[in-house]
Amino acid sequence: MEKNSPSGQASPPSDFNLPRLLREVFDPRPGESALIMVDVPRDGVPDNPAWRSRRRMAREWRNAFPGCGLPPPPILLFPATGAHNAPLPATGLLDGKEERSIAETVAAFNIVLAMTEFSATAPLSAFVRPGPGGCRIASMPGVSPAMQHTALAADYRRIARVADRLARLLNDAESARAVFSTGDVFVFDLRHRRGHADGGRCTPDTDFPLINLPGGEAYIAPYEGERPSDPSRTAGILPVLREGRILRLEVSANRVRAVHGDGAPARELQRFFACDPARRNIAELGLGCNEKAVVSGNIIEDEKTGFHWACGRSDHLGGTVGPAGFTNRECIVHQDEVYPPGGKLTVQSLVLSFPQNPSLELIRNGTLISDPSSPPE
Repeated sequence: MEKNSPSGQASPPSDFNLPRLLREVFDPRPGESALIMVDVPRDGVPDNPAWRSRRRMAREWRNAFPGCGLPPPPILLFPATGAHNAPLPATGLLDGKEERSIAETVAAFNIVLAMTEFSATAPLSAFVRPGPGGCRIASMPGVSPAMQHTALAADYRRIARVADRLARLLNDAESARAVFSTGDVFVFDLRHRRGHADGGRCTPDTDFPLINLPGGEAYIAPYEGERPSDPSRTAGILPVLREGRILRLEVSANRVRAVHGDGAPARELQRFFACDPARRNIAELGLGCNEKAVVSGNIIEDEKTGFHWACGRSDHLGGTVGPAGFTNRECIVHQDEVYPPGGKLTVQSLVLSFPQNPSLELIRNGTLISDPSSPPE
């Protein structure tokens, strides 16, 4: 799901309070245990400076856990999947020594942080156990030390309140109509789906304790047309930016039907969708709401700045397309597209429509409206 991050300094900034962040996010309880998961390079998946920096960051975070009342967690190393949200390997090395089943190891801990190069959000969703004594997971693909100055330094209690409000609006809406800065128009069918909040809080009383960290978004999987005689109404044109060029994706019934554009970027995007029909599925509508998030070129932070959508796998977000829906295991992906405020390509307006109540504008002139009024009861 998430892209690589730029490299950053290894040491946390002096004004960053990691134990406080861990307490705000996880609310650790006495007797709980934590685990850090880290993917490592393998043949065909070479290392890079940002990845090395992230592994150093994982070791530093390990040492911060006593500050929130828990012992330093072991680190589970596993070979990189090579693709975002691809299935995890069966085994890894606990603290680099003992080979262990990933499923059994994760099940033995209450708090899990996955500080990975390739997103593991979707496969990790299978290990979540809500409630006291369960397992809650923060997926942190592409996280960088630089984010300790920005999105990780946010007030997650406030962000959780905003994300919850936005999720309720998405949950109640029937559709969302986006108008892009190019003039293109797109409608997301939100019927038969639940809105969700990823406010950066992953506590024992969270209904489904799986988050991305940095957090700060509300999201929903559009209706994918799985009900007999009720096709999806998701349709329109999605403009995307590639190497400075604007390409257009033609969508109907929640599937990408064509890529319009010229040159190598268009051919590359056509090959991306040709890899597997399931990649054509429109999998997510997301609204970032972390006021400290900045556009860094890293999807894990960029998506928290505002509007985004995704294609491919959707089962971990409440949709129906999972690994079994792909014909080619190597093509399993959940790929995000972000439209940050002030970027070259933005969403000028996003309006939610409700079955009974007046419509509500959530984005105006590319920016999330800070306090949109909820539709009347």
